Amino acid sequence: MCRSIKTLRPPAIPEEATEEEIAAAALQYVRKVSGFRAPAAHNQEVFDQAVGEVAEATAKLLAGLEVRGRRTT
Repeated sequence: MCRSIKTLRPPAIPEEATEEEIAAAALQYVRKVSGFRAPAAHNQEVFDQAVGEVAEATAKLLAGLEVRGRRTT
Protein backbone atom coordinates (compact mmCIF):
# COMPACT_ATOMS: atom_id res chain seq x y z
CA MET A 1 0.00 0.00 0.00
CA CYS A 2 2.63 2.53 1.03
CA ARG A 3 6.12 1.68 -0.15
CA SER A 4 7.81 3.83 2.49
CA ILE A 5 6.43 1.68 5.33
CA LYS A 6 9.01 -1.01 6.03
CA THR A 7 8.58 -4.41 7.63
CA LEU A 8 9.26 -4.10 11.35
CA ARG A 9 9.64 -7.70 12.48
CA PRO A 10 12.59 -10.04 12.46
CA PRO A 11 14.12 -11.30 10.25
CA ALA A 12 13.39 -8.22 8.10
CA ILE A 13 15.14 -6.14 10.76
CA PRO A 14 17.82 -7.67 12.98
CA GLU A 15 16.42 -6.51 16.32
CA GLU A 16 13.11 -5.49 17.86
CA ALA A 17 11.56 -2.42 16.22
CA THR A 18 12.13 0.80 18.13
CA GLU A 19 9.35 3.15 19.23
CA GLU A 20 10.66 5.62 16.66
CA GLU A 21 10.39 3.08 13.83
CA ILE A 22 6.86 2.14 14.89
CA ALA A 23 5.83 5.81 15.11
CA ALA A 24 7.32 6.54 11.67
CA ALA A 25 5.40 3.65 10.13
CA ALA A 26 2.19 4.80 11.83
CA LEU A 27 2.69 8.33 10.54
CA GLN A 28 3.23 7.08 6.98
CA TYR A 29 0.08 4.94 7.21
CA VAL A 30 -2.09 7.81 8.47
CA ARG A 31 -0.67 10.14 5.81
CA LYS A 32 -1.50 7.63 3.10
CA VAL A 33 -5.01 6.86 4.34
CA SER A 34 -5.94 10.51 5.03
CA GLY A 35 -4.34 11.89 1.88
CA PHE A 36 -2.62 14.62 3.92
CA ARG A 37 1.12 14.90 4.37
CA ALA A 38 0.53 17.61 6.96
CA PRO A 39 -3.04 18.19 8.15
CA ALA A 40 -4.63 21.61 8.51
CA ALA A 41 -4.67 23.01 12.04
CA HIS A 42 -8.32 22.04 12.51
CA ASN A 43 -7.45 18.39 11.70
CA GLN A 44 -4.17 18.18 13.65
CA GLU A 45 -5.64 16.70 16.84
CA VAL A 46 -7.51 13.86 15.13
CA PHE A 47 -4.50 13.22 12.85
CA ASP A 48 -2.13 12.94 15.83
CA GLN A 49 -4.60 10.75 17.70
CA ALA A 50 -4.81 8.39 14.74
CA VAL A 51 -1.01 8.17 14.52
CA GLY A 52 -0.84 7.27 18.21
CA GLU A 53 -3.54 4.64 17.92
CA VAL A 54 -1.97 3.05 14.85
CA ALA A 55 1.43 3.02 16.60
CA GLU A 56 -0.13 1.34 19.65
CA ALA A 57 -1.87 -1.27 17.50
CA THR A 58 1.37 -1.89 15.61
CA ALA A 59 3.34 -2.41 18.83
CA LYS A 60 0.71 -4.88 20.07
CA LEU A 61 0.79 -6.73 16.76
CA LEU A 62 4.58 -7.01 16.76
CA ALA A 63 4.60 -8.14 20.40
CA GLY A 64 2.13 -10.90 19.68
CA LEU A 65 3.54 -12.28 16.43
CA GLU A 66 5.30 -15.61 16.42
CA VAL A 67 8.07 -16.06 13.89
CA ARG A 68 9.24 -19.61 13.27
CA GLY A 69 7.70 -20.83 16.52
CA ARG A 70 8.91 -18.00 18.77
CA ARG A 71 7.62 -14.62 19.82
CA THR A 72 9.25 -11.64 18.14
CA THR A 73 9.71 -9.73 21.41
